[in-house]
Amino acid sequence: MRIIILMLTALLSFTLPASAADDVANAQTVIRSQEQALGRDDAAAAYSYAAPGIREMFPEAGIFMLMVQQNYAPVYRHRSFEFGEAHAEAGQITQHVHIVDANGEAWEALYTLEREVDGSLKIIGCTLQKAGQSV
Repeated sequence: MRIIILMLTALLSFTLPASAADDVANAQTVIRSQEQALGRDDAAAAYSYAAPGIREMFPEAGIFMLMVQQNYAPVYRHRSFEFGEAHAEAGQITQHVHIVDANGEAWEALYTLEREVDGSLKIIGCTLQKAGQSV
């Protein structure tokens, strides 16, 4: 009987959806990949991690890159980019990122990602504020 329970447990572990820890790790991979693409000035790659809603607002990779350069300078160019607290719930992941910009100023970014129909995670938003400032 014990062997049947172990076999069922093993079988269920293969059929259950990814855990919240897996979702967070995957979200961090997406964010890091976009961050690295921005660092290389690879607009097409950075744009590929944006959710459809973002792509509707910025219909071309070059327009998206210009928006990031103008509105998210600490994300675009920085000295450090470190993951903080994260939460996964109902197909959506929020990830805090601690950033030190090119001038040495500290920032806090909050990325939000959601699972798309194809199963991939895409960035649906990023809020950015100087560290220590309230929202």
